[in-house]
Amino acid sequence: MGSNRRQQTINKRNRERAVAEKRALKLQRKQEKREAARNGEPWPPEQQVPPEQVSLEPDGDAAP
Repeated sequence: MGSNRRQQTINKRNRERAVAEKRALKLQRKQEKREAARNGEPWPPEQQVPPEQVSLEPDGDAAP
């Protein structure tokens, strides 16, 4: 009786890689949260929006 190994499909490898990446990102976020708590910083960190991304009305004036 020989062992029949089936070849992994590319899709399966891609799914496994996606899960591994998601786990790594989750671990990174948890570590960042721990460090922020240790340093007394707010979590999640406040992100500043660059001025060119502030939403304006179509005529270019800010909304009242």
